[in-house]
Amino acid sequence: MEAPYEVISGSARVLLTCEHASQRMPAGWAWPDEDARRLVDTHWAYDLGAERITRELAEACGAGAVLSRFTRLLIDPNRELSSPTLFREHAESVIVQLNHGLDDAEKKRRIDGLYRPYHEALERTAATSSAETMLSIHTFTPNYEGEQRAVELGVLFDSCEREARAFGDALTRAGFALEYNEPWSGLEGLMYSVEHHAIANGKRAIEIEVRQDRAEDPAYRRKLVSAIAAYFKSRDAKTITDWA
Repeated sequence: MEAPYEVISGSARVLLTCEHASQRMPAGWAWPDEDARRLVDTHWAYDLGAERITRELAEACGAGAVLSRFTRLLIDPNRELSSPTLFREHAESVIVQLNHGLDDAEKKRRIDGLYRPYHEALERTAATSSAETMLSIHTFTPNYEGEQRAVELGVLFDSCEREARAFGDALTRAGFALEYNEPWSGLEGLMYSVEHHAIANGKRAIEIEVRQDRAEDPAYRRKLVSAIAAYFKSRDAKTITDWA
């Protein structure tokens, strides 16, 4: 089976992660017909635009990156193993057939074949990276189960509020309207992957959430990538150390 992750080499002060980069269905699994009609090419299957942002940002600032290569509907790598949404059972109140009636053997197959290899690759990369900060790239739907979201850009944090706010301040100065811990909150375990590996390796963790209509707009994406790259290129080691 092909690796369920991709690693991009880089030496910048930031290491990128993208847990929901792909809606790929790896060999050994297949979309049920109902799910294929309803969920493929939607935010339920992956984060639209997140892979492009990650690749463009990695290129812009020479950053390393780890991207998933499987749909989040098989198993969500941005959740703890104990999370009730590790295997999503419903989307818009309708059963996800891919996950209906999963037995323990199938759960273990997905954990061992997809989830653990992704996290092992991210841990290896984080452990050998000189980056002080890990930045996770996510996007969100403008309409979530009937709820319209006006926010365009979210900066999420859990244990690293100071760096998140310094980062957010820089994006605000660059002309972006943003909110902290919206539309999801890092304080509620919803940036598990980057937070877990950053803490384990003495790094700081922040996450961005970009509304998907903006993430898929090339002009917005170029401006965002430019602003983020400029921010990390401007950080000197002493300033970053002082944030600890």
